[in-house]
Amino acid sequence: MYALWKIVNELTKSAEQRRLEREEAYLAEAVDLYDLEARMRDLDRQASKRTGWMGFNA
Repeated sequence: MYALWKIVNELTKSAEQRRLEREEAYLAEAVDLYDLEARMRDLDRQASKRTGWMGFNA
């Protein structure tokens, strides 16, 4: 029953939820503060590429 619940839960997640989970996992892999800050800058750069002119999604 747990496996079925887990599958249904994964299928009903929004794209935004999946993106946030991936980003959190990426940040959690940082080995020190410098690495964490570099990863945060990397995610900020990726977010600015996803967002078009004046903050609208491209």
